[in-house]
Formats: sequence, structure tokens, C-alpha cells
Amino acid sequence: MPHPSVSAKRYRFHELHASGCFVLPNPWDVGSARYLEGLGFPALATTSSGFAWSEGHPDNAISLELALAHFAELVAATDVPVNADFEGGFARDPAGVGENVRRALETGVAGLSIEDSTGDPERPLYALADAVARIRAARRSVDAAGGDALLVGRAECFLVGRPDLDETIGRLRAYADAGADCLYAPGLRERDQIARVVEAVAPKPFNLLIGWASDLSVKEVAELGVRRISVGGALARAGWGGVMRAAARIAQEGRFDGFADAASGAELNRIFRADRVKREAP
Repeated sequence: MPHPSVSAKRYRFHELHASGCFVLPNPWDVGSARYLEGLGFPALATTSSGFAWSEGHPDNAISLELALAHFAELVAATDVPVNADFEGGFARDPAGVGENVRRALETGVAGLSIEDSTGDPERPLYALADAVARIRAARRSVDAAGGDALLVGRAECFLVGRPDLDETIGRLRAYADAGADCLYAPGLRERDQIARVVEAVAPKPFNLLIGWASDLSVKEVAELGVRRISVGGALARAGWGGVMRAAARIAQEGRFDGFADAASGAELNRIFRADRVKREAP
């Protein structure tokens, strides 16, 4: 079976953002990516935290080279569009962001996001003018590479202790004007907040993060006007939760009943055997 080209994946990714609402789950390695693709999700997104933990690092401590290798690996392993969690672009200045975006696009990702957080607790967000300059630099690199990759602008206000909806909306609108194709404000939980942001950035699509046990269904989120839903590191955290609980019982109590809810090895072998046969079919 022929695999879709990078341009075909990018075209499909833009199509997904044109109408309706889709879920963009976040794998952290090839196995989780192929499993999620096999469930029928139309696109995937990397998770900076999930990948960092798999490498034994905290979030935001992965090098640019490691991130690029990870993107390339997931793109090569799957036939659906992959959106890259590109953190803050792995550079502070706009020129550095632009150069790194160029390199990220070379991995074949269908889209990527740029955050406006600095990592500095004293000054957690870039000044708006600086954040806009960084998005513009990313936009120029996307356009120079053909313009078919999707650029996501992220306002991190709610994640860095500045839960100001007006500031969030102002930043998202500025990023849209600077060339972002899709807007993203992780940390929003209330329906009225979500609805306000969706309306404020329209007609640009909005990505909602649901990384917690939420009572919102996909249908309800779609009715709020959200175009896509991602889960960030939540699936990775769910996996780590199972590992940590089972391992703690062994270490602390000498008990092995933590394996009761473990996936079946036979089932996992069946899933990945079928996946391999499918991918090797002519």
C-alpha cells in the first residue's frame, strides 16, 4: 500500500481544520502512535512532556536535536498528519525560531505550534511584541517551505499563572494577525471561557486541550465551536500512572496485583502484528 506524501498529509491536515471537530491525540513513541492511528484518529500530535518523560527528562528539557529526531521518527512511522509540539521554538529570538521551524518542517510534520511562555517565573510570558515577532518568523519559514504546513499560535496565560481571558484573547488575535493558522490556549476549562475564545478568534480554528478527567464530550466541545481537541501528555500520564501504581505495590508491599488491569501481551502482539502486515502490504 503506497504511503501518503508529506504534501498529501499537509493537505489533509488543513482539510480537517476547515469544518467540524476532530480529536488529535498525543502519542509519545512509535508504538503509541501506531496504536492511536489504528483506532482511526485522523491525525496525531506529539507531546513534549510525554516524550521528555520517556527519555528520562522533565518537560521542556529535551534538546532541539532530540525533538527533531522524534518528529521524523513519528512521521515516518505513520500515515496520518503529525502536528509537532515545538514548545517555544527552541530559541528566544525570532531569527532562531525561524531557523528551527525550517528544520522542523524538514522532518515532514504537517503542522507545529509555537508557545509564548519564557520558562522564567519572574517573566513567564514574552512581551506581546516579542511573541508576535516570533510567530511572524515562524510564518516566514512556513511560507518559504511551501506554505502548506499548519502554524499554531499558543497563548500560555492560563498555564503560567496569568488566567486572564482578555489577555489570552488579545494574544491569540495578535498571533492570528501574525500568520497563525490555528489558535490554542491550554488551560481553559469552563464552557463560557471556551465559547468566548472560539468566537473571538473566528474564523480561525481553535484547539482545546483536555488533559484531565473532564465531563465534556467530543459532541459538547464541537457544539461550542471548537475545531480540534488534543490531550497533551494525558495519555502518557495515564500510562505512567499504571506503571507507578503497580511498581509501588511491588516495592512497598511485595504484591503483584497491580498487574490486574494490564493490557494483554497477546492482544498487543496481535495489534502490532496486524499493523506490520498492513504496512508491508504492496
